[in-house]
Amino acid sequence: MKNIFAMLALLICIPLFTQNVDMENAPENPIALPYKLAHFNLKGDVYNYDSRLYFNKEGFLIRKSDSATLLISSTKGFKLKPSLISKLKPLLPILRIVAITLLIVALARPRIVSVSQHTQTNKGIDIVMAIDVSASMLARDLEPNRLEALKKVAAQFVNQRPNDRIGIVVYAGESFTQTPITSDKRIVQNTIAELKWGDLDGGTAIGMGLGSAVNRLKDSKAKSKVIILLTDGVNNTGFVDPKTATELAVGFGIKVYTIGLGTNGVASFPYAKDPTTGQLLFRNSPVEIDEDLLKYIAKETEGKYFRATDNTKLKAIYNEINKLERTEIEEFKYYNYQEKFRILVLLAGFLIFIEMLLKHTIFKSFI
Repeated sequence: MKNIFAMLALLICIPLFTQNVDMENAPENPIALPYKLAHFNLKGDVYNYDSRLYFNKEGFLIRKSDSATLLISSTKGFKLKPSLISKLKPLLPILRIVAITLLIVALARPRIVSVSQHTQTNKGIDIVMAIDVSASMLARDLEPNRLEALKKVAAQFVNQRPNDRIGIVVYAGESFTQTPITSDKRIVQNTIAELKWGDLDGGTAIGMGLGSAVNRLKDSKAKSKVIILLTDGVNNTGFVDPKTATELAVGFGIKVYTIGLGTNGVASFPYAKDPTTGQLLFRNSPVEIDEDLLKYIAKETEGKYFRATDNTKLKAIYNEINKLERTEIEEFKYYNYQEKFRILVLLAGFLIFIEMLLKHTIFKSFI
């Protein structure tokens, strides 16, 4: 019984001789035990203080249990330098950004379009250009002379007729076919460029020039047949009457456009050659063009007569003829699309695959 009473007395007295610590107002650093003892005014003496003493939440002074201690000479081995792998870690989001960018571009459906054209001519026109190459074509009322001005305009006219067949007939005192009707524009252009005076007898045989042109077209199977007859004078030679040649043109359904070339009044014509130099001599002479005959030929063949007095009008005449005689053409366009989005999608998928692979392998410990 005495032991029981002694234990009860001890349990009652312990709280009376201990002091709780105000943990809210106490400093958290327990390094100065004398300071804490004075601060909390603890009762009793404290002997042999060491760093293993601390205050618990109830304010009691508690001794730490013994623990193992590891002493090392240096911490140099624990100082780690950034590795190459850790430096490359920020590249993972960049791979995904690039992949998303490629997918956005792929959604725009980039593609290359190539267009091929196929031209089909339904109504081709056969044209014969009957050109006067007599000496009067060297007159200087056009720049540099009538023949050179005509050659330039005729070449441009040929370029504007890519789908027609064209032939060249030249005449002076006689006539012959310089180039048969052909679709090869290179041959026609070369023929026009080589036109010159002096290869034929002198004079102007309009009837023979027209007759040779009709002869070139009489067997043509084209739906439209046209002669462009150009002269700068009057019919003064030849054994074919111009009206007879006109009747032949009407009989074969050939339309004739006639052009009178030369200024009004007088022009500088060649009249002889210098015996010492061989150069042509020029003098002013009146310009004579048989306009009545040219108008007659155009009217009978349902064509049209034009008068070219300078380079500008000559060019305008050929442009007008080009507009009057049109070729019906059907043009087919074929569009070939080469889609380029597939390679972008594949590249984006590859980048995403690389990102996931690195994320779950090399950079796994960093994520």
